[in-house]
Amino acid sequence: MQKENEQIYPNLTSAKKFKYYDFIMAAFVTILLCSNIIGAEKVVSLFGFTFGAGILFFPISYFFNDILTEVYGYARSRKVVWAGFAALGFASIMSAVVVGLPAAPGWVHQDAYVVVFGQTTRIVAASLTAFFCGEFVNSFVLAKMKLSTNGKYLWTRTIGSTIAGEAIDSMIFYPIAFYGFWSNDLLLKVMITNYVLKVLWEVIATPMTYKVVNFLKRKEHEDFYDRNTNFTPFSIET
Repeated sequence: MQKENEQIYPNLTSAKKFKYYDFIMAAFVTILLCSNIIGAEKVVSLFGFTFGAGILFFPISYFFNDILTEVYGYARSRKVVWAGFAALGFASIMSAVVVGLPAAPGWVHQDAYVVVFGQTTRIVAASLTAFFCGEFVNSFVLAKMKLSTNGKYLWTRTIGSTIAGEAIDSMIFYPIAFYGFWSNDLLLKVMITNYVLKVLWEVIATPMTYKVVNFLKRKEHEDFYDRNTNFTPFSIET
């Protein structure tokens, strides 16, 4: 089956034009920006669980990362991660500049604007660092597991890569962003709860992952295996 797939979907990713790749990149970047800017700092309590509001949407970025790596390969996924990193960095700079500009006389919403969009340097550093490390760990683990399983058992690598990537993301983001600002108990509680919920989100989304991956492989005529890939994160070459 592996050799048959490789014959049908040759590893010519860099020379191909894909119909859906750009749309997935746009969706990935949109989810990333919205979840980090809108939901990062709000803590929600529902049904006895305390978690950050961003958890409701941020795991979708891992869903797209899994799909990108599985179908198009690590290098194409790496390019999308860098696009997301650049977008998140620009959004953070823009937020700082806009919030810092003096308000016009009579404009009474400055304090509320600062609360909503005035991300601290810590939040920005935590978001960028956690995103960069977590997403690349996710892609790397999935690509390597695809080789070790000969392309079988998709669920093992989508869930396994999420377990690794989200662990790195959570262990970096919450301590950098909120240590000393939240109580240690709240910090640990939110970090663990969010991590568990992110992994559960991936488990629940597994049937959808299968449908999307199979659809894209069929439509794009691609099923990439990263046998000769340079896994450095510091490149945008495909």
